[in-house]
Amino acid sequence: MRRSRTEMREGIVETATRLFSSLGYDATPLHMIADAAGLDVGTVTDLLGDKRDIYLQVMERAYLLLKASQDEGFARFTRDQAGVRLLVEHHLSFCMEHPEVPELWMHRWLSDAADVTEVEIRYLKPILDRVVDELQDLVAPNVDLGDALWTLIWCIRGFVVGGILTPGGEITGPRDPEALRQFRTHLNLLVDRMFGPGG
Repeated sequence: MRRSRTEMREGIVETATRLFSSLGYDATPLHMIADAAGLDVGTVTDLLGDKRDIYLQVMERAYLLLKASQDEGFARFTRDQAGVRLLVEHHLSFCMEHPEVPELWMHRWLSDAADVTEVEIRYLKPILDRVVDELQDLVAPNVDLGDALWTLIWCIRGFVVGGILTPGGEITGPRDPEALRQFRTHLNLLVDRMFGPGG
């Protein structure tokens, strides 16, 4: 059955998301995206443009997913420590459901796609600015809010994508209920220390 142009575009973006989040932008040639999407390079460029254009579409899609999740989290937010816990738990759930999003950003933080310079301003800064605006009066007196946020972001990404090493030498992660319970406890401890009255 012949796919519509819209279906082909969506398939390209989904395929590119998977490849960029796994391999990175620099290590993913355009022909690999086309092959994995079941199309030729000419069709891909006709539908979405070159690799840079596709990457920007992938990052915009990731941003929109994250923004929708953020909107949902802030709809339930209360301006207290419990509210911060809720936001952090909500972000953990988002990353568990969409591990490709933190992976796309991790590749950027490792200097992937360094020539595509506008991504942070366009897609990351609005997300972080909103969190800073909402939480700046809640952080403990001796804690830098930026450092606190990045601690939580990196910690969640590490657990969701990398997992933790058990005493028995096995890697486990969010699919293990006990590991997830233990990690949630740790996240709550971090929040309580960084957003508690005494720090």
